[in-house]
Amino acid sequence: MKKKLLALILAGVMALSLAACGGTADTAPAEEPAETEEPETQEPAAQTYTIGICQLAPHPALDAATEGFQDALTEAFGENVKFDLQNAAGDTPTCSTIVNGFVSSKVDLIMANATGALQAATAATADIPVLGTSVTEYGVALGISDFSGTVGTNVSGTSDLAPLDQQAAMVQEWFPDAKTVGLLYCSAEPNSQYQVDNVQKYLEELGFTCAQYAFSDTNDMASVVQNAADNSDVLYVPTDNTCANNAGIIDNICRPAGIPVIAGEEGICGGCGVATLSISYYDLGVATGKMAVKILTGESDVSEMPIEYAPQFTKKYNPTICEDLGLTVPEGYEAISE
Repeated sequence: MKKKLLALILAGVMALSLAACGGTADTAPAEEPAETEEPETQEPAAQTYTIGICQLAPHPALDAATEGFQDALTEAFGENVKFDLQNAAGDTPTCSTIVNGFVSSKVDLIMANATGALQAATAATADIPVLGTSVTEYGVALGISDFSGTVGTNVSGTSDLAPLDQQAAMVQEWFPDAKTVGLLYCSAEPNSQYQVDNVQKYLEELGFTCAQYAFSDTNDMASVVQNAADNSDVLYVPTDNTCANNAGIIDNICRPAGIPVIAGEEGICGGCGVATLSISYYDLGVATGKMAVKILTGESDVSEMPIEYAPQFTKKYNPTICEDLGLTVPEGYEAISE
């Protein structure tokens, strides 16, 4: 009996042990699933822009306008703006080749520096925004009669036109005893014709006798300058690109003859003139660049943007030529830095 009871107890203990082992295997906690990392959100790539710049000629004024334009856009877009800067070296037909290349490469905007470049860009595209700078009068440059100040197409920009009545008044201020004023310009530049026509009107109102001396290009420039110097007490030269590029020709004829030149802008004055009513072409370029930023970001529509003008003008004189000609500088003029 005791043996039977002992056997039953042992059997029960073994059964409990097996049950405990089975429970341990079946109830082991399941491994927690690994945490999944959410993919990083990438910011959209910044918009990039390509700007084609066609500059008519290498000249300090035009160079400064281009520099100001680029600086304004670089400040706004940093490395996201690229420039294709090309210079026509004073050859107007080359401007057409340059801007047609811009159109083919589908640049985002064209900056046309000087009248010839603007005319070429306007002829090349009606779709790509075009901004001009160093252009005197857009109505004249683009053949728009009764120009209201807004082109109304894909073209706008900035003007380098200084008050022409004040330029005429400078002739009287410097040379009150002069009788005859020669107006020297390139006939291939319509904006030059516009300036001399208006300056002549103001000069004649002041009592001067005026004559226009137009040359067609550098081939006949020297002979025309000589004729003007021989028959004038004073010469007036507008913001004419051909004169700007060849100011040395004017100076080599006029200074030895004692004939002073009043210039339409500082670059020409620095090369051959005694005085000018000057603007900052760098600031003009910056203003053009700010217009470009508004167009590229969609803030403004180029067809609705009026032409902008230089905000201020400064009377300046050429110390070297004034000294050589024995001229006394009126009050209120700043020396052109050499």
